[in-house]
Amino acid sequence: MMEVKSKIGNRIKELRAIKEMSQKDLSYAADLDRSYIASVEKGQRNISIVNIEKIAMALDVTLQEFFKSNLFNDNTKSS
Repeated sequence: MMEVKSKIGNRIKELRAIKEMSQKDLSYAADLDRSYIASVEKGQRNISIVNIEKIAMALDVTLQEFFKSNLFNDNTKSS
């Protein structure tokens, strides 16, 4: 079972690829450090909902769209 931190990181990476943005581009648009974005994408950081919202806005998606992914569709508990 994939941890929720990894699911969120993979979703950010997926949306960033769709938007053809580099980590640097995303970090600038979201006003977050590039190394922070990298560690979130690797599932190493426990990201706050505030920063998820910043990233979603920078990727031009709503929070609903952000979480609308098969990554989040399992009904098992996550760590």
